[in-house]
Order: sequence, then structure tokens, then C-alpha cells
Amino acid sequence: MISKIQRRNKIKTRIRGKISGTAARPRMTVFRSNKQIYVQLIDDLEGKTLVSASSRGLEAEGTKSEIAAKVGGEIARKALEAGITTVVFDRNGYLFHGRVKSLADAAREGGLKF
Repeated sequence: MISKIQRRNKIKTRIRGKISGTAARPRMTVFRSNKQIYVQLIDDLEGKTLVSASSRGLEAEGTKSEIAAKVGGEIARKALEAGITTVVFDRNGYLFHGRVKSLADAAREGGLKF
């Protein structure tokens, strides 16, 4: 039987084989730990992080999903300031549900297209 982590890594590898980020359309990748959620916009051709946001810097209160939504709004704001409007969404092996979904929806509302 495979563990949750092994399952996620298998899905993650499959997703990363299909998508890649460029400077014009970077990859928006999400990482969630038990307490925090992190998101980065990555240019895979250069191997550089263009913009990042996380719940660690926010003094936000509420449920984890509400905090994730605030992080999604923050990444959208920073991306638009950097001149990035379209991204490729990389859910990083997580199910598109809960915190990951609320972050993505908030980023879309903030003006990002994916």
C-alpha cells in the first residue's frame, strides 16, 4: 500500500511532466503544510521564482481556507504589480479542493487568468 506522500509525489511528477512555466506565463505552484500555505510564480526556463506569497507573513485570522483565500489575493496583487496576468496552475499533487481551491479562486478574482 502506498502512503499519502507517495501518492502525492506520483501525481506531482505526472503533472510536472505536462506543464512548464515561462517568463511570460509562469507556473503558479502551491505548497500546503499543516499550518501554513505557500504559493510561488516560477519561470522554469530560468529556474527562478518571480513572485511569492505565504500565510506566514499575514496577520490573518479565520479558518485555513479563509487564510488561503487571502494568500491568493496577495499573490494576484503581487503578480499584477510585476506585470504578470496569465499563469499555469500547478496544484502540486494536492486535490483541487479546500484550501487549494480557495487560493485559486481568490487569485482568479484578483485578476490572474488560468
